[in-house]
Amino acid sequence: MKTYLLICSLFVFGISCKPKAQLASKTEITRIAFGSCNRQDAPQPLWKPILADQPELWVWMGDNIYGDSPIMDTLRAKYARQDKKSDYIALKAAMPIIGVWDDHDYGRNDAGKFYAQKKESRDLLFDFLGVPTDAPERKREGAYSSHLFGEGNNQIKIILLDGRYFRDTLEKMDKVYVPNEEGEILGSEQWSWLEKELKESKAKVNLIASGIQFLPIEHPYEKWANFPSEREKLLDLIASSGVKNPVLVSGDRHIAEVMKLTDARFPKGIFEVTASGLTHTWSGAAEEPNQFRVSDLITKLNYGLATFDWKKGEMTFQIKGEEGAVYATQVINIQ
Repeated sequence: MKTYLLICSLFVFGISCKPKAQLASKTEITRIAFGSCNRQDAPQPLWKPILADQPELWVWMGDNIYGDSPIMDTLRAKYARQDKKSDYIALKAAMPIIGVWDDHDYGRNDAGKFYAQKKESRDLLFDFLGVPTDAPERKREGAYSSHLFGEGNNQIKIILLDGRYFRDTLEKMDKVYVPNEEGEILGSEQWSWLEKELKESKAKVNLIASGIQFLPIEHPYEKWANFPSEREKLLDLIASSGVKNPVLVSGDRHIAEVMKLTDARFPKGIFEVTASGLTHTWSGAAEEPNQFRVSDLITKLNYGLATFDWKKGEMTFQIKGEEGAVYATQVINIQ
């Protein structure tokens, strides 16, 4: 797990913050932006409104580029193209960047653990994210990681789950995924790591992120519910770990929405925020059912913004778009 001190200075777009390992003094983080589904060869109109929001951190939620190739030189060139976007260069100068992948930056649509180039592709992802060569996540299999921001009573832990590297195979019948009742998403080592990260977390807020959606069970696309036992295992673990103020964050879908699950494990509810569609969205999802949705279904270009008011004891998640438009707002009490 990485711990960060945010060292801030004035920057033309707002505040420039660079990460430094091992916090030396107390500092607070109050604004985190996140998003997914970003074509490196498409117009990217959302970086300017993201910068205008002055977040202290950007989190890639997967499909960070559309690589879609087993040829590593092709993926490398596509990452390089994204890195040369002027507004993205400004973002990188203004704040730390962390993230995880989904399938298109993994290298093959809907791929899992049998993708032959997964280790090489993982290394390219880490290069793109600026993960140091001596970082512990480079010494293990997969792309999962955790990051701790702030100190004292107002810490935020971000747990980034890898839903590709260890994921078992899914089969389709009539173009619809058949649930894999016994299959795994995370694999045994990542499960052990996650259990430790949750049970040992002292953070006041814990964001748990995955490229694919956690809560939905009705739509026919990629989701945790395609592996029913894994979904239940994850929810059981979050509930039993005693981790404070967990919030689920996801991408992948080319839509945005806010969801809430309330059951015996989560009597006060657990929220999921999906932000997906930095460069393109899917208007055909306009009528998609989701029993957990508590916002509108958003099919405009979007990103997520989480704001933390430590004095009021509230965190506010917004789905935002071009020119700073706000499409959804969800206030969650910090217990």
